[in-house]
Amino acid sequence: MTALTYAFLGGGNMNGAILRGLLDAPLGEGARVHVTTRSAASAAAGESDGRVTTTALESDARANLAAVEEADVVVLGVKPYLIGELLDEIAPALKPDAVVISVAAGVRLESLAARLPDGAQIVRSMPNTPASIGLGVTGLAANDSTGEAALAVAVALFESVGRVATIDEDRIDALAAVSGSGPAHVFLLIEQYLEATRRLGFDEELARQLVVGTFEGAVGMVVRDPATEPSELRRRVTSPKGTTERSVAELQDADLAGLFERAFDANRRRSAELAAENS
Repeated sequence: MTALTYAFLGGGNMNGAILRGLLDAPLGEGARVHVTTRSAASAAAGESDGRVTTTALESDARANLAAVEEADVVVLGVKPYLIGELLDEIAPALKPDAVVISVAAGVRLESLAARLPDGAQIVRSMPNTPASIGLGVTGLAANDSTGEAALAVAVALFESVGRVATIDEDRIDALAAVSGSGPAHVFLLIEQYLEATRRLGFDEELARQLVVGTFEGAVGMVVRDPATEPSELRRRVTSPKGTTERSVAELQDADLAGLFERAFDANRRRSAELAAENS
């Protein structure tokens, strides 16, 4: 892939994770990157890689405009409530063939397109926090103006921090419920598993070792044996009339599937509310 010029507008955690993935990946070789932050302190703490130029808005009011004027790829990493103002600012300076990628949750393609020039190539992304360690899962949805080459650029960018699913925008809220918010659901399971383990009398260090090791090993088996369904892996460790069968029965009686469905529904409803607030 030809070396590109990138503008990362916003120096938050997710933009930082994507930037690190870019710089470590082959597509980052020869790339030029302009990063803008709100404060000089954030700019000073930015990437020290020679390919990256970081500018603070408090020291240069034109930082965003200067960053996008030459950018082939513009990554919008500001809070959703700031997106409208940012788009109005940069729209006149965008290159006609630039790819605009939004990382802002709850801001739909239609709302983004309304503030950009006609024909703008726009990709809406829904990454998750494991992108910070290269194990992210990102959903991408593009508007009708986005060509195959432009979408491929967005896919390659997010593949540098994990796995990518390209979907229609009407599936983004569902994906956000599963993978976008998913790490928090998993952390909650681990948190509760730890609490129950401590109540069995294990100290903090041993409880963490037992619980984290068990989650890591179980997920590792699913990853390494994709041909075997998790339900089959569960059956293999659940001996008839044994101890595991008894504890699994308690969990199944709690209707975990229904609980997750209700959690996903609540998540999607909030996504719709956010979209309405940012339209």
